[in-house]
Amino acid sequence: MLEKLARWSYRNRWRVVAIWIVALVAIGFAGTKFRGPYSMNFSLPGSQSQEAFDILKSRFPARSGDTAEIVFKADSGIQDPSVKQTMEGFLAQVARLPHVVAVISPYSPQGSRQVSRDGRIAFADVQYNVQSADIPKAQILHMLDLGKSTERSGLQIEFAGGPIQQAQFEPPGGAEFVGTLAAIIILLITFGSVLAMGLPIITALFGIAISLALVLLSAHFLNVPNFTPQLSAMIGLGVGIDYALFIVTRYRQGLGDGLTPEAAVVRAMATSGRAVLFAGIIVVISFLGILLMGFAFVQGIAVGGAAAVFVTMVASITLVPALLGFLGRNIDKWHIPRLRRVESAGRQSFWYRWSRLIQRRPWPAAIIGLAALLVLATPLFKMRLGLADAGSDPEHLTTRRAHDLLVQGFGPGFDTPIFLVAELNGPQGLQPLSALSQAVQSTPGVALATQPFPNNRTNPTAAIITVYPAVSSQDAAASDLVRHLRNSVIPQAMRGTGVPVLVGGVTGILVDFTVKIAQRLPILIAVVIGLSFLLLMVVFRSILVPIKAAIMNLLSIGASFGVIVAIFQWGWLGKFVGIGKPGPIEAFVPMMLFTILFGLSMDYEIFLLSRIREDYLRTRDNALSVANGVANTGRVITAAAAIMIAVFLSFVLGFDIRQIKLFGLGLAVAVLVDATLVRMVLVPATMELIGDANWWYPKWLGRVTPRLSVEEAPEEPVLEPVGV
Repeated sequence: MLEKLARWSYRNRWRVVAIWIVALVAIGFAGTKFRGPYSMNFSLPGSQSQEAFDILKSRFPARSGDTAEIVFKADSGIQDPSVKQTMEGFLAQVARLPHVVAVISPYSPQGSRQVSRDGRIAFADVQYNVQSADIPKAQILHMLDLGKSTERSGLQIEFAGGPIQQAQFEPPGGAEFVGTLAAIIILLITFGSVLAMGLPIITALFGIAISLALVLLSAHFLNVPNFTPQLSAMIGLGVGIDYALFIVTRYRQGLGDGLTPEAAVVRAMATSGRAVLFAGIIVVISFLGILLMGFAFVQGIAVGGAAAVFVTMVASITLVPALLGFLGRNIDKWHIPRLRRVESAGRQSFWYRWSRLIQRRPWPAAIIGLAALLVLATPLFKMRLGLADAGSDPEHLTTRRAHDLLVQGFGPGFDTPIFLVAELNGPQGLQPLSALSQAVQSTPGVALATQPFPNNRTNPTAAIITVYPAVSSQDAAASDLVRHLRNSVIPQAMRGTGVPVLVGGVTGILVDFTVKIAQRLPILIAVVIGLSFLLLMVVFRSILVPIKAAIMNLLSIGASFGVIVAIFQWGWLGKFVGIGKPGPIEAFVPMMLFTILFGLSMDYEIFLLSRIREDYLRTRDNALSVANGVANTGRVITAAAAIMIAVFLSFVLGFDIRQIKLFGLGLAVAVLVDATLVRMVLVPATMELIGDANWWYPKWLGRVTPRLSVEEAPEEPVLEPVGV
């Protein structure tokens, strides 16, 4: 089937390219013209924090939108007449901006508590009637510009809150360019040819452009967080280039063996193309596995990542054969002197000799490789899930400076309050809530608990108490405080009153989310590993090979998690990566990184094992097949890994968004570990130790499972006559 598709794409190259260009233009136009809004719907149906949010949304309509904070510091004190006049004029300008329904000024009676004890730092709440994603970025930037123009010597103005962070989630592009440039350099070194280099780049760019447009369109019916396009571009660029790289390498090898261009394309697609297909399917399965978690806010990420991989995979098996048809034997025509590479690997190659070295002493190699992975993974056992606040932002961002001012003036927990929400049947319910406020105020770990604020003074149906912790939301003590309020303080204070009180806010959501994760993550892991195992078992006709692949993938994922804990949670090399202060790992990152990493880690395993099995079916010599497989894939997998690492690191260093940095570094570390410790040490060592048992497959199982393979021989090769 794949050979027929390759031959059709080769012979109908003009039609294939035209189809891709039309798809690019049409889908790109639709994505730009009819794009949906970004959203971060962090809903947790059935949780206490979600119930509290629903009450706030229905009973306090003015609080249904997001809130921003204008934080300012005056060296002469905020009550200085000139400072007061300046800030009141500025806040009046902000109040007239679209979507702003209220500005609670520290100069008003309602905002009298919004002034620090020394009177030098204060903040104003800007209440919007829409969520952050629905506020135009230009409006936020306009407010920031107004603040900068209002600043003067001795008066500092900074901004915080969801709408501000929303604007910072869409930084100017640049990381994609840096990643592409790095890929171009690596491909030039790998191929030594400009034309051969260009094919993977073109394929990846087609896939990225179309998949990003699909992500924008999907925002109409899915929750698509702001960083989804960057994450999709990062995955699509790395995967797209790698997939095309493997196919082009096998094509050039076919030309070197004397095949015609068409026969070389068919062979490349029947081998490397089939490996690309199966590897891509596993990555797509891994991404879509995120949907099993049932969290609305990750739907767009799962679909966006799956779309990026799927589109680049389809481009690799259709567009690449068509483009190869245009180049033919000219693929190496524009070669760079001293860099031209021939796709052949003999017993004198470094990779063959390295594999033989490992195979001569497999036990020490396996033990050393395993020990290295376990050392890297050690910090994983100290991972603390949470939600990093603006204190983890780089210092050049206004959200970080606003956070520091709030901490300086009001304490570390003032920017992430806890909300106690109660439903009432009349004003009589306010009295027990006042008693609750006093009980909460005297609770250790609480800096301030406000008096209950009703939604209606005469006939209230709901009230809210705002609790400011004495610790940051990043601190484990903040989550402990939420549990203590729910389990002890509130039940004791409200016993016999008949007034239900719910605990919400960011920290409350985090506590509930952690519980949900613990319940659902084992299911996700089991499904992703189980489906991948079944596919690899059928493809390689082996029981032990897919088990070994799954274990090694889990080890490399553990090593990746260990590194991000050491950097983002412990602060090692934090300045180099570009993060502010250390903080917990975002609660949703581990489940997403697991699915993405498991799929990507399987890529190189499939490409390597497919060459090993191809040689084993020919020689029936396990040790020789492993050495030949490592030799045949060594240079190209190294180049592919280098490209992925460069792309992922370009996003780490090119964006200020902590989530993008987490994903980028986690992916880069996993690929590095796969390309070094796993492929160069553990695979040859373990396959040598297992021997021919690697390929044991019960006969009864072989009769009931479909026959799929990545080493299926193509149609009879067609050799060109001598002299043609």
